Amino acid sequence: MTIVRRTPFGDLLSLRQAMDRLFEESFGNPRTWQFGEGQLVPVDVYSTDDDVVVEAILPGVKPDGVDITVEGNNLSIAGDTSSMIPGREGLLLQEIRRGRFVRTLALPAGLEPEKATATFEDGILTLRIPKAEQVKPRQIKITTGQGQLTGDGQNARPVPVEAK
Repeated sequence: MTIVRRTPFGDLLSLRQAMDRLFEESFGNPRTWQFGEGQLVPVDVYSTDDDVVVEAILPGVKPDGVDITVEGNNLSIAGDTSSMIPGREGLLLQEIRRGRFVRTLALPAGLEPEKATATFEDGILTLRIPKAEQVKPRQIKITTGQGQLTGDGQNARPVPVEAK
């Protein structure tokens, strides 16, 4: 005969697992909780020597249906896909979210948004925002000449530095 002992901690753990399962089934992945105005627009943001580049995936959106605005250091990408809703008759499953979307990002300081360029190809929006000259990295070139070391390295003088 096997004796089974129940502990309050075991019951509590199974209740937690049941609640977790309930929330997962009800809400799905937390990244998909945002609908309508808060739809998640996936983006990549990276920096080059000259630009900050923002790539946004906007499948099924036409380029003329996208609004890009910069206010201060905030970039907003907005659009609407509600015009693409097919007829509801015969719909068996709908996972594609449609409607208005807005994605707002904080940009680093020292950019020139008035000189930005945007391209849209295969559902990917690529926005290039140039960096201001004062924030671009500068290469400092070392010149030699009078400040060169002697053969034995004893009478060294400072090497003049010239900014490029």
